[in-house]
Amino acid sequence: MPVLNIEIKARSAAHEAIRARLAEDGARFVGEDHQVDTYFDVPRGRLKLREGTIENALIFYDRADEAGPKRSDIWLYRAAPDPALKALLTAALGVRVVVDKRREIYFIDNVKFHLDRVEGLGTFVEIEAIDETGAIGPDRLRAQCEYYLRRFGIGPDDLVSVSYSDLLERQAAG
Repeated sequence: MPVLNIEIKARSAAHEAIRARLAEDGARFVGEDHQVDTYFDVPRGRLKLREGTIENALIFYDRADEAGPKRSDIWLYRAAPDPALKALLTAALGVRVVVDKRREIYFIDNVKFHLDRVEGLGTFVEIEAIDETGAIGPDRLRAQCEYYLRRFGIGPDDLVSVSYSDLLERQAAG
């Protein structure tokens, strides 16, 4: 069964200010993760293998490329780091792009926050309102994202509609 997320991604040069807001709101700091996400060629959605120091998983997700809070249906398989799995996926599907990032991870209730430094792209913030059981619903999740957009002072011009993989591909294409 997929997990429902409503999420945003935004460029951010204000990590210190966001950290301060998170501390004021009692956020739980999980840690800083060095994540390498390998994206594979698939006919729809995105399939990535995340290899991190905290989070490791095979993740398929499908979402529209639009700015602001957007729905993302996610299928997640938690996997221990395994070079054989990466080799199998690479041989079967081919690699689309690799994203290398440092990610600070925070939680407030069901809302997950990422303060990211992405190699070759810069600094970003992500907000993910997560409904693992179907009990919260998309309207409440969207309201949570919109609240934190205002709380962190994220404006419409800061919002990013696509994934880091897309940004890297566009950058490589010139």
